[in-house]
Amino acid sequence: MIISDKSRKAMENLGLTGYEIKVYLSILEGGPGIASEISKLSGVPYSKIYEVINTLEVKGWLESNSSRPQKFFPKSPQSALAAMRIRMENEIKDSENLIMSELLPIYQKRGIKERPEIWVVRGIHNIVGKVSEIILDCQAELLIALPEVAENIAKPAQPMLRALYEKGVSISVLASGRTSSDTVRAISRIAQVRVKDHMFGGGVIGDSRQVMLLLGEGSNVDSNGFEPIAIWAEHSGLAGLAKDYFEYLWADAENKIT
Repeated sequence: MIISDKSRKAMENLGLTGYEIKVYLSILEGGPGIASEISKLSGVPYSKIYEVINTLEVKGWLESNSSRPQKFFPKSPQSALAAMRIRMENEIKDSENLIMSELLPIYQKRGIKERPEIWVVRGIHNIVGKVSEIILDCQAELLIALPEVAENIAKPAQPMLRALYEKGVSISVLASGRTSSDTVRAISRIAQVRVKDHMFGGGVIGDSRQVMLLLGEGSNVDSNGFEPIAIWAEHSGLAGLAKDYFEYLWADAENKIT
C-alpha cells in the first residue's frame, strides 16, 4: 500500500518504525492474516514479524483473536490514534511527575539562579511556556493584558487559570476590544475581565514579582508568517511599573461581558 511521504513521516513521528508501518499498511489493505501471510505481504522478515506484531498490539494499532494459528486484525486509524494519544499523555504525565519530584527540589535548594535579570523570549511556543511558568508559580495575584494577537496564548492557559481560580488566586484579565467574544466569556468564568480598545501590547504579571511583556512581531518570520517577541523578568521593580500601568488601563476599561 502506497501512502504519501507526509503520512509516513507523521506515523514515524508518533513512534512507529518502518517495519511497523509496513505491517499495519499491509493488513489494512490486504485484510487480517496470520504471521506468515503478513510477513510475505509486508516484506518484513519472518524472524522479525512476531516482534513487530506484538509491538503494534501494545501500541494499539492491531488486535488478534484466539484461533490457531492466531490471526491479526487492523484497528481503525481513529481508534489507534486515540489509544496512542492516551498512552503518550500518560507517559508524559508520569515523566513530568518524576522529573518534577526529583529535579525541582534541587533547583529550588540552590537558591542562586544563574540567569540574566531580563530575557528576550522568541516564538509562540517559548512565550506560551514562559507564561505557563508565571501562572504555575503564582500564589496570590495574576494580572493579564491580552491583546488580540495573544489569543493563541490564552487558550492553552485556561486550564491553568482555572486551577489558580480554584486555589483562590485573584485573576484580572484586560482583553482587547477585538478579542473574540467566546474567549472573553470563557475567561470571565474564572477571572475579572474588562475590555479595552486600542491595546497595542500585552503582558502577564505574577505576584508583582515576575513580568512578561509581549512586544509584537519580530523581524524573523516563522511558518506562521511572524515571530512574536516578549521580554521576561523576575524583577520586582519592573513588575511594579508594569502593574501600575495595568491598573491605569484597567481603570479606563469597560466592564462588559457579552
